[in-house]
Amino acid sequence: MQLPILSLRYDRRQHHFFALAPNVLHPLYRAAIGLATQLAQPLKHASSTPRNQYSDQTLLLKSEKLAIRRGARLIIDGLSFETAAGEALLLTGPNGAGKTTLLRSIAGFLTPEDGQISLRGGDDELEVGEQSHYVGHANGIKSNLTVAENLEFWCAYLNGNSDRTVRRDRVERALELMQLSSLEDIPAAYLSAGQKRRLGLGRLLVADRPLWLLDEPTVSLDAASVKLLASIVEQHLEGGGLALAATHIPLGLEHARELRLGVKRQAA
Repeated sequence: MQLPILSLRYDRRQHHFFALAPNVLHPLYRAAIGLATQLAQPLKHASSTPRNQYSDQTLLLKSEKLAIRRGARLIIDGLSFETAAGEALLLTGPNGAGKTTLLRSIAGFLTPEDGQISLRGGDDELEVGEQSHYVGHANGIKSNLTVAENLEFWCAYLNGNSDRTVRRDRVERALELMQLSSLEDIPAAYLSAGQKRRLGLGRLLVADRPLWLLDEPTVSLDAASVKLLASIVEQHLEGGGLALAATHIPLGLEHARELRLGVKRQAA
């Protein structure tokens, strides 16, 4: 029996092939798609590995004359800054100064009124937000799922159709680094506020993104957990990543600069 030629297209985001031919349910077609997907595993791992760890070009996050409006109020006006790989930029300032607004704009949730945000050395085919982890005030966990199941969800969601063994290894590493291994089978509803925050931050570790955007990451964390978070951020920076964090307290990071928002020059 002669079958039509099977044409495949690779889905870069979901890391799998899909067929462009009829009769794709035929066993030979299914076998061909499975083989092509296995051969594409190096592509998958390359895309889920921080680009900056394998690129000779250093990452540089750049904001040029950024203006962001919320409703009728211009929150940020003419903001320019640069942050390079291996560096953390701490956003400080009073409530309402625009710290969350800036992070959400970089993540792609808000559209600036003017100016530009770019990530030099990143993936030119992706927006800056697509190359970022954003952890906001909400922990982003489901109370009815266990600790491990929450991390497994984020790992599958953020990595696309990745190998189950790879996902499990990532989850186990996140559980260990966030000191949640003993709680992995406990429903998230029974965690303390600090444990829930650590679980929410754990998604930073189940998928590789070069840019971390952290909005008040220390909320509900005790002193020991703040040190734990600082060590994880430092490891990310040492690997060539970069981070922006809105915070009211020092994080104890070695390679960090401060960008204070909401400060206006006084008239002479």
